[in-house]
Amino acid sequence: QVQLVESGGGLVQTGGSLRLSCAASGRTSSTYTMGWFRQAPGKEREFVAAINWFGDKTSYADSVKGRFTISRDNAKNTVFLQMNSLKPEDTAVYYCAATSRYFIATLLANYDSWGQGTQVTVSS
Repeated sequence: QVQLVESGGGLVQTGGSLRLSCAASGRTSSTYTMGWFRQAPGKEREFVAAINWFGDKTSYADSVKGRFTISRDNAKNTVFLQMNSLKPEDTAVYYCAATSRYFIATLLANYDSWGQGTQVTVSS
């Protein structure tokens, strides 16, 4: 089992930036692919971005392409989500997820471990 702890959320104005972090501990061999998802009030949890172990393959939701960047530091067992040009519609709880699958997973069902989430609020 791997434990995931997110940090870095907060309140930011439209056009601002935030950097989310997700620290993994425990069975980190199960973190081959790491992903970020988000859930806005009254909506389903949706895929945001994912990255493979080597960091050379990434995937993004269309809604965040060009604005968000996912990266990882395996030496620190940490994955990051740099969010720029934030919009009010980015407001959500952001969740970090991990899977041992060797492909860039975009579906919730593909992930085995989840963090508790961090709130991101973008004011207009």
